[in-house]
Amino acid sequence: MAVTEIWLVRHGESEANVAAARAEAEGADVIDVRHRDADVPLSPLGERQSRALGTELADRGLDDVSVALWVSPYHRAQQTIAIALEHAGLREPPRRTDERLRDRELGVLDLLTRQGVRDRYPDEERRREWLGKYYHRPAGGESWADVMLRLRSVLADVDRLDDTERLVVAAHDAVVMLTVAVCLDLDEPALMEFARTHTVANASLTRLRRDDGRSPWSLEEFSSVGHLDDDEVTEHGGRKDDARVH
Repeated sequence: MAVTEIWLVRHGESEANVAAARAEAEGADVIDVRHRDADVPLSPLGERQSRALGTELADRGLDDVSVALWVSPYHRAQQTIAIALEHAGLREPPRRTDERLRDRELGVLDLLTRQGVRDRYPDEERRREWLGKYYHRPAGGESWADVMLRLRSVLADVDRLDDTERLVVAAHDAVVMLTVAVCLDLDEPALMEFARTHTVANASLTRLRRDDGRSPWSLEEFSSVGHLDDDEVTEHGGRKDDARVH
């Protein structure tokens, strides 16, 4: 039995999302976050979003087929899916924590706003402008192409799952966006155009489907937030790592 559905969940709003938005609004160089990236928790709104997500997963019949759960090791993703399942009274599916599902690493640009990058790393800013988001790898960090490489290995493991029809992945905006890119075989121009018109909202649900283990994937739903009230919808783009998308 092959996996025929992938449900991609982005974590709820985190304290770092809030801090980044505040720093950008204030024109600050540095985002004031008191945790390393792996340990950043959800904000109170992120916790509410996670409970709403749990209700949605239950309403959609999350466990009406055989399910596996793969989760980023980062706390905000672990916290989101734990709150969702507990709130909805859903039994946790077989779980795997996978470091390949971690958020994109930004290296020297971590915790800097767009203005902070311009002020502190002008050469890096020029490299980013020249190379574009797809190929730009900040010192000590990753490009989108780098993240896609690790996600390709994740998807190879998906094809080796036995007795599982639906895979739920709880992770980050870049992981959601780039998993879609790998599954749909999007090249750089196609991905950049898709990213220009689509964002991954906090606590959103994205669904991919295929007929069988050899069929191509299709995108059934992207960044659905119908389960959230209007004042709960947030589209924080993670850390503000790019001044523009090419």
